[in-house]
Amino acid sequence: MTIYVGNLSYQATEDDLKDVFSEYGTVKRVALPVDRETGRVRGFAFVEMAEDDRENTAISELDGAEWMGRQLKVNKAKPRETNPRDSQRSPQSAI
Repeated sequence: MTIYVGNLSYQATEDDLKDVFSEYGTVKRVALPVDRETGRVRGFAFVEMAEDDRENTAISELDGAEWMGRQLKVNKAKPRETNPRDSQRSPQSAI
């Protein structure tokens, strides 16, 4: 399972997130997407932990918590939906 962390401070780093979530268990991976054009953090992240029960504890403890001046939104990440427009593009139009 992967955890979605939203409403993040734009100053948050992967190390910051690892520090917070490691209080609840072993962090396997942190993904902190950045905007392609600005290079700025997009305000959300995905955290994967080694144990599901630890992920559930982290979600219940951190959802709504204030961190770095922001109220976090923490929940189970939903599977990525495919964009219908992407499937309609031909390989040529992506060039």
